Amino acid sequence: MEYENRFRQAQRPKYDCLLFDLDDTLYPLSSGIAASCLQNIKDYMVEKLGIEQRKIPDLCNLLYKNYGTTMAGLRAIGYDFDYDEYHRFVHGRLPYDNLKPDPVLRSLLLSLPYRKVIFTNADKIHAVKVLKKLGLEDCFQGIICFETLNPTNKNFVSDDKDELECFGTNPIPSDSEIFDIIGYFLQPNPGMELPKTPIICKPSEAAIERALKIAGLNPQRTLFFEDSVRNIQAGKRVGLDTVLIGTSQRVKGADYALESIHNLREGIPELWNVEIKSEMGYAGKVAVETSVTA
Repeated sequence: MEYENRFRQAQRPKYDCLLFDLDDTLYPLSSGIAASCLQNIKDYMVEKLGIEQRKIPDLCNLLYKNYGTTMAGLRAIGYDFDYDEYHRFVHGRLPYDNLKPDPVLRSLLLSLPYRKVIFTNADKIHAVKVLKKLGLEDCFQGIICFETLNPTNKNFVSDDKDELECFGTNPIPSDSEIFDIIGYFLQPNPGMELPKTPIICKPSEAAIERALKIAGLNPQRTLFFEDSVRNIQAGKRVGLDTVLIGTSQRVKGADYALESIHNLREGIPELWNVEIKSEMGYAGKVAVETSVTA
């Protein structure tokens, strides 16, 4: 009996779950989705928030660099808007037809004997649409998305101390309420800090930790797939093993680097060199309000 227990421990796979980013990870950057999304964000800033066109390029870069997403940065510097409206505007006009069913990736994912979960900064509608276009909607046991980390329905907000509030829908604050982030970097003041955002998103370590907590994942037994270097490095800081997608050149924080998600079997063959028993429960559902599989 003791020998059998030791044998089982030796055969236990390294990971319980594979955690996948969505955009530019499960499909290539060349699809044009990212470029269209950025243009839609810029159009939203002009049409809905009244930001001057000439300020948009620098502002987008600074907000994305400092807050993880432009959306999170806009909320930080004083713009108040409806999150669903923002997502409808930014994602509603994307060229989803550029995405085609990917039977090769589907076969790879279904052959992996682990629990598999999507973790994206995008909203639920976008995530589901992308997965359906790729033919991968039944390859994952759950989705952790914008609504998961930023619930606005107070009936199911988590007990964390940094609970989010439901914000108003007045889209344009007064000039005095808008933090001039461009001016901040042109004339840096050592005593001044950037305002905080109410939105939780990657690459915040708090966002990754919350996602792991929601999905019930042990970071030491989770493999994280991402196309973003800074998201990879944040994941590494919270204890995840990491796979950088989009390049074969490893960077600091990446345990593996794959030119494409399609190189998974060649790049990490050990993922298939295990036999996971059904009692391990790798196919369990993610118990979150916004998890979807169809």
